[in-house]
Amino acid sequence: MTAVSRFGRFSSETVLRRVALASVVANVLIVGTGGAVRLTGSGLGCPTWPRCTEESYRNTPEMGIYGAIEFGNRLLTFAVGAIALAGLVAALLQRPRRRPLVLLAGAVLFGIPLQAIIGGITVLTNLNPWVVGLHFLASMVVIAAAYAFWRRTGEPDGPVRLVVPGPARALAWLITAVSAVVLVLGTFVTGSGPHAGDHGAARNGLDPETISQLHADSVFLLVGLSVGLWYALRAVGAPPAAVRAAGVLIVVELAQGLIGFVQALTGLPVLAVGAHMVGSCLVLLAVLHALYATRVRTPRHRDPDAGVAPDAGSAPAPAGETGQAGHPPVAVLG
Repeated sequence: MTAVSRFGRFSSETVLRRVALASVVANVLIVGTGGAVRLTGSGLGCPTWPRCTEESYRNTPEMGIYGAIEFGNRLLTFAVGAIALAGLVAALLQRPRRRPLVLLAGAVLFGIPLQAIIGGITVLTNLNPWVVGLHFLASMVVIAAAYAFWRRTGEPDGPVRLVVPGPARALAWLITAVSAVVLVLGTFVTGSGPHAGDHGAARNGLDPETISQLHADSVFLLVGLSVGLWYALRAVGAPPAAVRAAGVLIVVELAQGLIGFVQALTGLPVLAVGAHMVGSCLVLLAVLHALYATRVRTPRHRDPDAGVAPDAGSAPAPAGETGQAGHPPVAVLG
């Protein structure tokens, strides 16, 4: 492999990885701006969809700040979509082309207009709290897909090899499932509370105190399981990257829990609620990071020029995630 071809391959992989990371960041940011729409009562700033008014796709001066906020958030959807499209194009142009990356990039791109359609339905249903909650959960799915895309850009395309015992891997999956329950219950709490996105929007009718307690209980369970994972990984001599990922997860969960307590004790101020929404995205990313840290992908083919075994067209596995000496692979999954 010539120096020029090596540089071209490095450049294409670097660009692809950076675009994939930008997609993760952009999808988290649009959750934050969507929260701003809701918390400022701008959910019906544009009273219809896909137009902002019956005559125009953009807001008018008569709509004031609420129309500007809602229209601005709609514009950001195009920016997030453009980044996702760039990720798909970069995956298609990579040589050799890697089908898993193309599929993941396509999933992210497909999820953004789908999410926008759900957002439009929230407007057309006058901010029905159940649809609003679905809109938030759709954002979480897109973020998970964007993270998977970014993570795969740094891995070869070979089979998955566990770097922790099976029970620890199962615990990581259980944490992932419980985190999904926490997110769903969080939308129920929001749908029962005061931040409807518009002064006249309905609430879901659930008792705020009861559903908030159920949500808090699920959070306690999530934190407890995460602490258990951290101790378990240390006990079995898991790779340092896996132990660190579990530790980061605990820190993020505790920070999110602190924000939750602050907002509950201070009457749900908008800044705390907005921070809690963004924190939900960070908890999801930390959960996925911990799950992915329990396994690595092994190279499928050897590179005759380098004398090592990276998969063609892919970067090596992240440092610190290939296990420790004396700890053989627990299982290889095709």
